[in-house]
Amino acid sequence: MKHPPGLKGFLSALGLLLGLLLVSTGIGLFAYLLLEPYLDLPGWTILLMALGLLVPAALAVGRLFPWLSDWYYFLPALAFLLVFTLYPVGLTVYLAFTDYSGARSGFPDRSTETAVVEQEGQRLLLEEPVEEALRCDPCAGEPVEVYAEGHRLRARILEAEGQELLLDRAPPFQAEFVAKVNAFGFVGLRNFAFILSQASQALFPVFVWNVVFATGTVLLNALLGLILGLLLNNKGLKLRNFYRTVLIVSWALPGVITVQVWVALLNYNFGAINRLLGVLGIYPIPWLTDPDWAKVAILLVNLWLGFPYMMTATLGALSTIPDELYEAAKVDGATPWQTLLGITLPLLEKPMVPILLSSFAFNFNNFYIIYLLTGGGPAQEGRLATAQATDILISWAFKTAFSAEGQSAYGLGAAISLLIFAITVAISLVNFRVTGALREVR
Repeated sequence: MKHPPGLKGFLSALGLLLGLLLVSTGIGLFAYLLLEPYLDLPGWTILLMALGLLVPAALAVGRLFPWLSDWYYFLPALAFLLVFTLYPVGLTVYLAFTDYSGARSGFPDRSTETAVVEQEGQRLLLEEPVEEALRCDPCAGEPVEVYAEGHRLRARILEAEGQELLLDRAPPFQAEFVAKVNAFGFVGLRNFAFILSQASQALFPVFVWNVVFATGTVLLNALLGLILGLLLNNKGLKLRNFYRTVLIVSWALPGVITVQVWVALLNYNFGAINRLLGVLGIYPIPWLTDPDWAKVAILLVNLWLGFPYMMTATLGALSTIPDELYEAAKVDGATPWQTLLGITLPLLEKPMVPILLSSFAFNFNNFYIIYLLTGGGPAQEGRLATAQATDILISWAFKTAFSAEGQSAYGLGAAISLLIFAITVAISLVNFRVTGALREVR
């Protein structure tokens, strides 16, 4: 069979290779789920079973489609794509429609561990009353884990009376203990309904600040970067390379360290900035403890971190403008201001627009500066504990998923992540439409 030409051939090869990986992984997972209750297999055996099936399957498909063997070098890359990209995305979508949390993790609650006194098929006799031991009322339908040394089995309770419980399946071993499983399940659109019901306390203010933060950062960084780039592009400026080196230091230093230094500088009582303001007769400013000033502090710190990038990008774009254009403008009697407006800025537009768009996309999800500088705080009246004054969408999702009211609300955090994805895609499409980035060139 001949290799299909062009794009059709590439898509055919990609589809077959993905099919091989998905089928082998699916069968390996199915075999693991089938054998695990009886053999107590470790999780990595899924990989071994999938690999054991993938090799002969690849050889068989290679004989059926000889041209496919030329594409087998794609398999490692596709495997990493599935494991580190598609699987997390699929898991996020799945969890967004469940009540998965720290309290409902799908793992046994060891505090309910109770000894099994007697076993007869599906019927177990516990040393304590079932409802008290497993903390369930009613207990019918509750998932439990029955285990002994080297064996474990997941089952559901059909009936519970006194110290006896009837399972939906008989353990193939002599059970020693039983514990209730903190199961999670599908809740449909309940997570999204909760987000919308609390929109005035979280979604709307967080989204508005997120847009202001990303837009303000891009505009401030681009303006300062443009001004410095224009100044340093002057070939007559003495020590020009020295100034470039000094101004790029804040970009070269690790951001984590820089933000921690700024936290110390902005401290209300002991920070160097407030001490300097005190010397000038100005009252100390609550940079990190007042909701409005905290937002100003974030924009200023992000300006310090980001302007060198914009300055470097401006210098790179300016180097592509021919000197002949400026010489011709000078001969025509154009003023420096006219040269800037008529030559420099129009020629900077095309190379700078993609940079500004990518900067906006980066800062829209700039988690680390929010987390390190303010932690999303300070607290603000009328807002959720996970969506405070300087929280952006991504930090709100993080705090919801890992510290929501003392327990991790992973399902709710996943739902917020899907909303972030939808909002980001919408903003990107608007940006592309306005800038014409997707317009075909003829």
